[in-house]
Amino acid sequence: MSDSNTPINILLPKPAELVTLPSYMDCHAHQYTQIVIGLKGQAEFEVDGCGNLVGPGQGCVVSSGVGHAFGGVVGQSDILVLNMPQPSQTEPLVLQKLNELSPSQVYFQLDAKIQRLIQLLVNEMQSSPDDLLLSRACNDTVVALLQRHISAMQVSRKDSRFDLDEIDRYIDQHLTKKISVAQLAGSVFLGESQFHSLFKDQLGVTPHQYVLNKRIDKAKELIEQQSLTLGQVAELTGFSGQSTFAHAFTRLQGVSPSQYKEKNWLKYRVYMLINIT
Repeated sequence: MSDSNTPINILLPKPAELVTLPSYMDCHAHQYTQIVIGLKGQAEFEVDGCGNLVGPGQGCVVSSGVGHAFGGVVGQSDILVLNMPQPSQTEPLVLQKLNELSPSQVYFQLDAKIQRLIQLLVNEMQSSPDDLLLSRACNDTVVALLQRHISAMQVSRKDSRFDLDEIDRYIDQHLTKKISVAQLAGSVFLGESQFHSLFKDQLGVTPHQYVLNKRIDKAKELIEQQSLTLGQVAELTGFSGQSTFAHAFTRLQGVSPSQYKEKNWLKYRVYMLINIT
């Protein structure tokens, strides 16, 4: 049992971590600076409005408190993340320089020499993933060498307008899975609350309602093909089960999926009879 004078332990990220990025765009912010370095595959990042692809030997700086979006786009996207300590009297200059980078300076390309060194460090971290001393040594070594072994990359500033075409593409590509508002927001490089507000203002429905309508539209299309069971249609349109699918379909269409299928089957038979004769 602790008293009021006992310090509270705060879980801080490891100095250096190996991370596999999700295959969808995610977004968040945190109160510490990060340096991200690509190891495998290719990822898309957006930091403070500037977007770029990050592959092996490339990276970016995410300053403290800056919102950023990220996700793997080609193959399995593995990155090395260096989590910088909170500002202190021992390292204020390094953090100050990192946090004062302009959006066009946050992306960088590493030369071959430091890439080889980083790969050696990564191999050691993979062999001893719980070694905190090794994690700290990796962070210190890479940060110490970065200024002499990087060059600027061309970046593009993302248009902050509400891009419905991009949202629709993301939904179509992930319709068989659960789609969160955070994932949709990340697909157009917006924060979740800002995205939700813009979505409702411009379309008059919530993102959840919009995605549900897209699932039902796709379900109708699949049912009309007459080649799948209703269970298969439910699975292909991202519903957790056939009963959930039937409830949502009936509520939005006024008829059950089985009634809709029978109705379209009769239409199909009439069409075939007319065209055959």
